[in-house]
Amino acid sequence: MCKFFSFVGDGYGNFLYSDWSVRKALIDNKSDDSPDSHTWILTGTNVPANMQDRWSKYEYNPLTTEFTLDEPVEGHDHEAAENWVNTLNFKNIVPALVTKKIKNPLNKVVKVTEADIALLKEWASVGDSVGDSVWASVGDSVGASVWASVWASVGASVWASIWASVGDSVWDSVWASVGDSVWASVWASVWAYTSSFVEYEYEFDFSSCVKLYERGFVPSFDGTTWRLHTGKNAKVVYELTKG
Repeated sequence: MCKFFSFVGDGYGNFLYSDWSVRKALIDNKSDDSPDSHTWILTGTNVPANMQDRWSKYEYNPLTTEFTLDEPVEGHDHEAAENWVNTLNFKNIVPALVTKKIKNPLNKVVKVTEADIALLKEWASVGDSVGDSVWASVGDSVGASVWASVWASVGASVWASIWASVGDSVWDSVWASVGDSVWASVWASVWAYTSSFVEYEYEFDFSSCVKLYERGFVPSFDGTTWRLHTGKNAKVVYELTKG
């Protein structure tokens, strides 16, 4: 299955892909066509069906900079294709997409500051303001917004990239530290971090959680106590009891 971002090359330095005008038209028309289908790209740019196998098919993840040879044609300069896509301005592809490096918050131990505590209290207040459903709501809000604003394939790519890069390790480390009672809040924090990769006016303010993530902390909540975890073992370095 073709993923965001897909493109094709003819071996002579010419590349075809779906820019934002194409993607927006599909969104506006509620089309089921995928702008990252190699066949759709070729057909949509009037490349005859009997000539399409002469184009190399590539995929590139702008968040991880992973370049994939999907269906390469022998003799084509695939290194040139990778160099080209690395210079592409993705604001012309999906204006709302933030192409920053995915950060694992537990890569190192960070010392808690008063500013971090204030951010934790702010994130806790988000939960208080929307009640017990906040954790499911975070995922629903980010997911629905990403899908609606930048196309389902992009949303899936963003989430998959972040979960593969940080989600599993964050969950495993926090679970080993405090158990599964905090599962929902950790899941929500990953979703909150995901929101920072798509510029959108979300239902909730996720910025406090995003700042904690980028500082090197994962917040968790077991229904009674908020905690800040840091380092590869998700060490608890601060606790805040809900009162």
